[in-house]
Amino acid sequence: MAYYYRYSPNSNVDLWREETLPEFKEVILQSNDQPTDGKIYVMFHGTTYSAAVQIIKAGFIQSEDGMLGRGVYVSRDINKAARYPINDKSEQVILKLRVNVGRVKKINYQKHPMQKTWHENGYDTAWVPASCGMVDSRLEEDCVWDPKRIKVVEIAYASPEHKQKLNIWLLIHSQ
Repeated sequence: MAYYYRYSPNSNVDLWREETLPEFKEVILQSNDQPTDGKIYVMFHGTTYSAAVQIIKAGFIQSEDGMLGRGVYVSRDINKAARYPINDKSEQVILKLRVNVGRVKKINYQKHPMQKTWHENGYDTAWVPASCGMVDSRLEEDCVWDPKRIKVVEIAYASPEHKQKLNIWLLIHSQ
C-alpha cells in the first residue's frame, strides 16, 4: 500500500516524510505516466565529475534559464541524463535522485502559456512528457524549482575511479 498525503502548496509537511514510512518503496514512473502531486519519484541527472562533487557537497543550484525557465533539470529517463555533459563524456556522471515533485504542471507543447511561468502560477515542477514535441530527443524532462526537493541517493554511472570517490562524498554528505 502506497502512502499518499494530500499536498497543499502552503504545506509545511516534511518533504521526505514518505521515505521514513515502513511501506516506502522507490517509484520509477514511465516517461508518459502522470505524476501524483506531492509524491517522491526516482529521477536522474547527468553532469560532470566536478559538478557532481559540488552537488553532493552543497546541493543543486537552479539553472538561470532553459526551455522551462529557471530550475533544476532532471529526468525519469536515464537515457536523457546520459546525454550530459554534452561534450566530454570521459568525465560523465549520472546521479540517481529522489525528487519530491510537489505540485506538477504538464507542459506538452511549444509556446505553452505556462512554459516559463509555471512556478509563478503555484507549481513546483514542470513536466515535459516524452514524444510531445518539446524536446528534440523526444525524451521526458522535468524542471524542479526548489533544489531542496531533490536529493542524490546513488551514483547511477561514473568511471570506476570517479564512482569510488563520489560514493565516499555521498556517504559523508548524505542526510
